[in-house]
Amino acid sequence: MFSLFSFGDVTKVSVLVNFLSALSSSFTVLFLFWTITMLAKKLVVNQPGMHDNRHVEPTGGQTLLVLGAGVVGALAFAFSDSFWFNAVEAEVYAMSALCTAAVVWIMLKWENRADEADSDKWLILIAYVIGLSIGVHLLNLLAIPALGFIYYYRRYQNPTMWGGIFTLVISSVIVGLILAGIIPGLPTLAGAFEVFFVNSIGLPFNSGLIFFLLLFVALIWFGFRYSFTTHNRLVNTAMLSFVFILIGYSSYLIVPIRSSYEPTINENAPKDVLSFVSYLKREQYGDRPLLYGPQFNAEPVDQKEGAPRYVRRGDKYVVAERRLETIYRDTDKMLIPRIYSPAPSISTTTRSGSTFRKA
Repeated sequence: MFSLFSFGDVTKVSVLVNFLSALSSSFTVLFLFWTITMLAKKLVVNQPGMHDNRHVEPTGGQTLLVLGAGVVGALAFAFSDSFWFNAVEAEVYAMSALCTAAVVWIMLKWENRADEADSDKWLILIAYVIGLSIGVHLLNLLAIPALGFIYYYRRYQNPTMWGGIFTLVISSVIVGLILAGIIPGLPTLAGAFEVFFVNSIGLPFNSGLIFFLLLFVALIWFGFRYSFTTHNRLVNTAMLSFVFILIGYSSYLIVPIRSSYEPTINENAPKDVLSFVSYLKREQYGDRPLLYGPQFNAEPVDQKEGAPRYVRRGDKYVVAERRLETIYRDTDKMLIPRIYSPAPSISTTTRSGSTFRKA
């Protein structure tokens, strides 16, 4: 959108996109200031015997303390090296920081209004911002466990250790569902529908995608109907949050839309649902073991054919290739291979009769 403000002068595009990072960073600092002042008020405005001091107005001296804490904290962050360098380059991190700062501030706004009848609208707004942030960077998902703890300690007046552990588990499950279920999961399922309806039933291209969308919308409708008939507020809020995450996530559709116009730079050409799934999963970069896998010095023993990669040919999807999966001995695998690397630690190169060892 900011590149359009150049009004045809392509020499201004880079300046405008850099300006977007600077603008996003400035609003990040603003949200941080508001967050610090809201937290500082809880510490400063604490009258003895009061369990709820959210609506107590601070005195003049307390106001100076709260504003001073906000100014010092926000400016210290604004002039830090990492944040400043991200603010002056055309990268994703400035806008990602803005989304993260925004959801924390919105959660604190909900915390101050949790007893109101329409307080869940703040939670739905958080879901929408998280959905939008997926189109920028996945870093925003890491804020969900912190938001979960704010929710737990606000809703329950007598928190327990097991309650905190349960909150952490549920928050981690939500992160996993978004990271693996929504982002690549839904497009992967749509791709499976597409291949089945085209190859097995003989329908034209994109028919499977249409059937998937109709079925998906029907399931969402049944979810909302269930929440209304049972008067279940939690299910209704969860369904609304899910839908608003999808609405924000729909910003990713700019990728296949742009690719369908055949631009000059069109890496992997993700213009149909199957190539778009490959784009989302970053299959061209391979994968790394996160929970269980080979050590850094494990030797491969075999390879096997993995998932197929489909391309359009004629009126069918055909298998262009199968991705190769490397097999390692079980004795060379471990939990959380933290120092995993496929590159050899020491290689030997012979040149003109001499042997060189390099790390």
